[in-house]
Amino acid sequence: MKYINQLREGDRVSDIYLVKNCQNATTKNGKSYMNLTLQDKTGTADAKIWEPSDGGIEDFDKLDYIDVTGEVVFFNGAIQINIKRAKKAFEGEYDPADYLPVSRFEIDKMYKELLSFIDKISEPHLNILCQDIFVEDIEFANKFKEASAAKSVHHGFVGGLLEHTYHVTRMCNYLATTYTYLNRDLLLAAAMLHDIGKVKELTAFPENDYSDEGQLIGHIVDGCEMVGQYASLQPDFPEVLLRELRHCILSHHGMLEFGSPKKPALAEAIALHHADNTDAKLETMREALEDGESAGASGWLGHNRFLDTNIRKTEAGGA
Repeated sequence: MKYINQLREGDRVSDIYLVKNCQNATTKNGKSYMNLTLQDKTGTADAKIWEPSDGGIEDFDKLDYIDVTGEVVFFNGAIQINIKRAKKAFEGEYDPADYLPVSRFEIDKMYKELLSFIDKISEPHLNILCQDIFVEDIEFANKFKEASAAKSVHHGFVGGLLEHTYHVTRMCNYLATTYTYLNRDLLLAAAMLHDIGKVKELTAFPENDYSDEGQLIGHIVDGCEMVGQYASLQPDFPEVLLRELRHCILSHHGMLEFGSPKKPALAEAIALHHADNTDAKLETMREALEDGESAGASGWLGHNRFLDTNIRKTEAGGA
C-alpha cells in the first residue's frame, strides 16, 4: 500500500483508502462532481470524482473503505487525487490499522505515566477525584486513551487526547517546581482534567468528528460539568477548592474569543493556559513540518493559518 504521505504529483494511484467525508457538489458551469476526503494512518488527502455517473464509479458512503484508481495532482498547495474508478472494498481486503492515525508513543505506557502524577497530588479530595475518574471509571479511561484531542490542527489521532494531557501535566509539574508559590495539587489536577470533556465533544475513530454534544455544548463546559459530577461523590468536597478547579478548566483557552467562558484569574489557571497553548502550538508545528517533509518540501513552507505565520524547519547548526 502507498500511504498518503508518500504520494507525489504525477503518481498513479491504485489502492484502498477510508472515505472520511464525501459530498456532491457542482462546478460554476453547473456540472456535478463528488468532493471527497480520503484517509489513512499517515493523514488525509482531498479527492475529486469529476465524472460520478461514469460506469467505473460504484456506490459507496462516508466511512466506507474504497478501492480507487486515479492520478495525483497538485492544487492550491496540496496534493489532490483525481479518481477515475472507485468501488467499495470489503472486510478482508484491508487492515483497519492502516487507516487510523495513532500516537507515535505507546498508549498504555503514556497512561501509566499520566497516572503517576496522581501520587504527587497530596490534597485528599483532588487525589480521590482523579482516582475516581482515571482509575475507577474503566469506561471513561478506555474512551480517554483512544480519543483524539481535535478533529484537526493538533493531536488529531488515536491517543492524541492522552498525549496532549500527559505533556501538559508534565509541563505544569515543572512550573509548580519552578514557581513554588503555585498550588501544585490544584495545578496538576487541573492539568489532568482540563480536556476530559473531549470524550463527549468528539466521536470515536474512524469518524473523529464533532458530536451534537460537541457542537452545542463543547468540551470546556462539558469538562467542568463532569468534574462537578465526580466531585459530588465526595459529600465533603471543599466548595472553594472545587470552584477554583472548575475555574481552571473554564479558563484554559485563555481568551473569550478562543472559547473560554472566563479569562484566567488564578495563577494556576494562567500556568495551565500557557502549558496547554504551548503543547498545542508545538504539536501543530511538528505536524506541519512533518507534512512538509513528507511532501518533499524544503525551506519556507508558506503561511500556516493555525500558527498565523510563515514557517520553516530549523537548519543544521541552529540557523
